[in-house]
Amino acid sequence: MPPRKEGDVWFGRYENPMKPVVQRLREILLAADPRIDECIKWQAPTFTFGGNLASFFPKSKQHASLMFHLGAKIPGTFSRLEGEGDTGRVMKIGSVEDANDAKTELEAIVKAWCTWREADAAPAGARSAKAKPKSKSKATPSAKARTKTNTKATPTTAKATKPKPKATRAKIKTKGKRT
Repeated sequence: MPPRKEGDVWFGRYENPMKPVVQRLREILLAADPRIDECIKWQAPTFTFGGNLASFFPKSKQHASLMFHLGAKIPGTFSRLEGEGDTGRVMKIGSVEDANDAKTELEAIVKAWCTWREADAAPAGARSAKAKPKSKSKATPSAKARTKTNTKATPTTAKATKPKPKATRAKIKTKGKRT
């Protein structure tokens, strides 16, 4: 996808010694797959398709730092992604030459992301088993159920309680006094 105007505006104001590296990474990411889009989130360029793929950490002056929000879950093995844990990964690129060397892996990451997100958005019967990411967690099903977060309130999870009113200054002054 071609660069967005809001990204161009952001780069016009971006002053950092790593600006040429960040711009080269942007070019590579946007050219890697026509489904990838960009926007400005968290005051930095963010690359999206079916969710947030990656965002730049714009204050880094020693290298361009690209945060892959769900990098640990992207199907495949990517040697340049750093980090541990269940979610994010970071790629650090120190020069335009290093960005060019990382181009093949960046393209593979973008393709794997888009394929995974597209399969995840498909109706349940149309999903491919290969497109689903493998869980790296060794937690038991009951442990997974305890850690799963439900962000939507349902009739069984919503509480129908009213918040308690705050005591006003007048009520506080009269408390304990006999009238």
